[in-house]
Amino acid sequence: MDNLLIQSTKRTPEVSFNTDGRLMISGRSIPEDPTQFYDKLFEWVFHYCQQPSESTTFDISLEYFNSGSSKAILEILRALVDSPVKNSQINVNWYYEEGDDDILERGEYYESILGIKFNFIETE
Repeated sequence: MDNLLIQSTKRTPEVSFNTDGRLMISGRSIPEDPTQFYDKLFEWVFHYCQQPSESTTFDISLEYFNSGSSKAILEILRALVDSPVKNSQINVNWYYEEGDDDILERGEYYESILGIKFNFIETE
């Protein structure tokens, strides 16, 4: 299994999914077709969950994302949390800009749905 690296564009985030358990999405996520963009990420996460690292850290640093992206991100998080290999530890670092209550609240919503503790990190 290879790492998944995708450069950001004006409409899609930077993605860095590494087989050593370091996962990151950052930037803006407003693709015209979220399914087309996120299908590659779903597929990678599905394979990763078959043999995950002992510890997985998912850094999510999105300045803005649309509803289609929101649903896709939740499904990726759900796949990681529901991984068949239960001895893997999952850490989610949710970054949000100072004063951006919308992004913070979205992270808090995901945290409540998934039943795992997120680390909320405020940035300037």
